[in-house]
Amino acid sequence: MRLSKASWQTYKEIPKEAEIPSHQLLLKAGMIHKSGSGIYQYLPFALRVIQKIEKIVREEMNAIYSQEITMSMVTPGELWKESGRWDLMENLMVQFHDRGGKDLCLSPTNEESVTDIFRRMTKSYKQLPVSFYQINTKFRDEIRPRFGLMRGREFIMKDAYTFHADRDSLNIGYDEMYQAYSNIFTRMGLEFAIVEADAGNMGTSESKTHEFQVIAETGEDDIVYTDGNYAANIEKAATTRVGLEFSKDQEMSEVETPNMKTIKDVCEFLGSKQYQSLKSLVYTAVWPDREEHYLVMLLGDDELNELKLKNYIGCNFLLMTKEETMRDLGLVKGFIGPTNCSENLKVIYDKAIDLDSSYIVGANKADMHLKGFMPSKNCNSEKIQVDLRSAQVGDLAPNGEKVKIKKGIEVGHIFQLGDKYTKAMKAQVLNKEGKKISPLMGCYGIGVTRTMAAAIEQNHDELGMIWPMPIAPYQVYFAMIGKSEETKNLGLDIYKELIAEGIEVLFDDRGLGPGQMFKDADLLGLPIRLTLGERDYKEDGKLEIKLRKSGESQKVSTNDLVSTIKSKIKELL
Repeated sequence: MRLSKASWQTYKEIPKEAEIPSHQLLLKAGMIHKSGSGIYQYLPFALRVIQKIEKIVREEMNAIYSQEITMSMVTPGELWKESGRWDLMENLMVQFHDRGGKDLCLSPTNEESVTDIFRRMTKSYKQLPVSFYQINTKFRDEIRPRFGLMRGREFIMKDAYTFHADRDSLNIGYDEMYQAYSNIFTRMGLEFAIVEADAGNMGTSESKTHEFQVIAETGEDDIVYTDGNYAANIEKAATTRVGLEFSKDQEMSEVETPNMKTIKDVCEFLGSKQYQSLKSLVYTAVWPDREEHYLVMLLGDDELNELKLKNYIGCNFLLMTKEETMRDLGLVKGFIGPTNCSENLKVIYDKAIDLDSSYIVGANKADMHLKGFMPSKNCNSEKIQVDLRSAQVGDLAPNGEKVKIKKGIEVGHIFQLGDKYTKAMKAQVLNKEGKKISPLMGCYGIGVTRTMAAAIEQNHDELGMIWPMPIAPYQVYFAMIGKSEETKNLGLDIYKELIAEGIEVLFDDRGLGPGQMFKDADLLGLPIRLTLGERDYKEDGKLEIKLRKSGESQKVSTNDLVSTIKSKIKELL
């Protein structure tokens, strides 16, 4: 591409809402334009990145014999009602009616659509397994779109679905997808981690599931890992604390703690460590036909993992309990504890709590706490213990190693759905015995545009983006500095030669000064910058090659130019 023939505009000012590097740089480099809240236009350079990501995805999906299809973005509501998700997903879906009054929606995901396709064309176990994938636009009506392409409402996604006659076949298909995803992100040149994860609303609590996380300091997710072979999303990580000391022989007594509503204040006042107290959190679980109230007990310096609590309760809507409800339950805000409270309150203890040790807890009286509270002795409610805490640095992983935590960005998610959708939608096939069975499903997603943003979050500096070679918009930024016809003709000849050799070149022949050219080159972040300087070329007959990531540079003659650039490209792929 010759920039003199292209439409490209960079920007000095960026919106204040652009908080993270990928959002800022994509806007500044003129790769995307915002058209609405969480909705973006993909301009030429961004589209080239997207197309390269899609090409890698297609090649790896085709290699495991998954067939590409395209499903409609608008989905009939009746399919969602069959699966039971029409009401469950309404907060994420744009739902509307056609002129005939029929329910429709913009698809945020496609389990229902693909199950409908499957049941129309598959009748026997002999036709299994089946694997479909698509690369398509999706729309999810996020309450608060932010971070540009990272959490937008409209986005491009690759989603694949498989159907299997039994668990063994599903496991084989899952392993194939696992390897294909590993290949995809490796080929993109990204540093990533594969972590155990939760299947969310689309799977079941028993689903085998993994996330593919691009490592980046600005990531939204915490990855819990060890130097060995353990890695999990913090929402899924099951770790244990070590080195804690508790008292087992205290008598329970009330102590005055005036105006001390935080665990830190209370523990400092009483000369105890925070983990020797219990944190009390009150939640209301909401079902269509009822509400239930829970008092969640954690060690004082632990944090609740709400997803673990939701999974245990089996509720999709979990709310911090309102103050008036807490009063009805006999709880005093700031001094909440598991004694002197309503029988309608279910108490759950985190597994890190030793039920036979003594703790500091709220007394459910204003300005009062209890010392020496022992759950097994001083609480009459049923002793329920569940893993509810979020992992911390220094915990022990299941493999016995101490865990560390790093930031990541989820770009891929694979999980087993079981027969959740095939059973609900009566998608059945005949097995070997001639009996009808509901096939088992797997679901596998990659956020294409999200991956583009994640690549920038991982690869940038103060000057701009630093694209990995496999997904860079172009391989080479060719800056021509000079005004003479001789230099212009030489530059055009070099450009044509590189193109003829199959090298992707962005030829900056706009006639700008070197300062502006190099600034644009660094901002766009193509892996290799080639510079033809009129004055330097007259002196030594050489051009400069500079690598964007390392800053390494060298001089090269026109005779060696093609071979040198090809060698650099090969090194960076």
